[in-house]
Amino acid sequence: MKALVYHGPGQKSLDERPVPEIQHPTDAIVKISKTTICGTDLHILKGDVATCAPGRILGHEGTGIIEKAGSGVTSFRAGDRVLISCISACGRCDYCRRGMTSHCANGGWILGNQIDGTQAEYVRIPHADTSLYPIPVDADEEALVMLSDILPTGFECGVLNGKVAPGSIVAIVGAGPIGLAALLTAQFYTPAEIIMIDLDENRLAVARQFGATSTINAASADPVAEILRLTGNRGVDTAIEAVGVPASFITCENIIAPGGTIANIGVHGVKVDLHLEKLWSQNVTITTRLVDTMTTPMLLKTVQAKKLDPRQLITHHFTLGTILDAYETFGHAATTQALKVIISV
Repeated sequence: MKALVYHGPGQKSLDERPVPEIQHPTDAIVKISKTTICGTDLHILKGDVATCAPGRILGHEGTGIIEKAGSGVTSFRAGDRVLISCISACGRCDYCRRGMTSHCANGGWILGNQIDGTQAEYVRIPHADTSLYPIPVDADEEALVMLSDILPTGFECGVLNGKVAPGSIVAIVGAGPIGLAALLTAQFYTPAEIIMIDLDENRLAVARQFGATSTINAASADPVAEILRLTGNRGVDTAIEAVGVPASFITCENIIAPGGTIANIGVHGVKVDLHLEKLWSQNVTITTRLVDTMTTPMLLKTVQAKKLDPRQLITHHFTLGTILDAYETFGHAATTQALKVIISV
């Protein structure tokens, strides 16, 4: 089968690999229909994710059809259309029972990281009963790809961890796909203002279309000064970091109001200065989180009810045979105006 393989920092190729086989009774083999590229895949290619070794098939998002199901799989059978969760959860360990499936003792974020992932014709899914979701008959598969990772990540790590509340003021630093996912799901809680900060004017224009009340182009204005001006020198109740670089996290530290919450989503490859000399007295909460995908069933119902439209995030389409072009497009979003790319297999 064809698969996108990571060969070390800055190196990848579309290779031929054997079709995966069932290794445990709880496994399923899924024939991929649709997949995508995540910002985390770019972090892997930069060498930021030490747990991902050269030779790994990348990708942790997608939809497909079950080709084979192990003897221990009870909820699915061959031929079922499924949504693949980016988190593999056994459902039995202490972390899973606490709702922290991202730290599952027998899974977590392993797809495209510690085991081969979804940017291929087939993928092995461990713990299939608790790591897959049935796709409704009338569902839009491309839209559902956004539920593998990006929407639950924006919602859980940004909105829920950030304690977004009715009437609150929210700033999202980073208007890439994950920041826009946080923007879309933050509106579940009717905050009074959602301020989007980015360097890319096209992404800021998209953010305004998606519901941002204000946008700040950090390439032409000081985002901290602008936030303080917009909030009467108070700052924001929730600051969501959605980039993964030191400057964006420090911006969050500088714009948070007393009693506010900084919610980190970004994947950080280098250290960030924590300015406790400014924050120690401000009753500020700082949260980190890896997505647990516990909200995926709720988000799936919301999409089916047409209360949330993930298709808004999709800008480009490719085939698996042109996935290297997809990476080039996604990796140069400032010039290609790419958000999420769909790869059809």
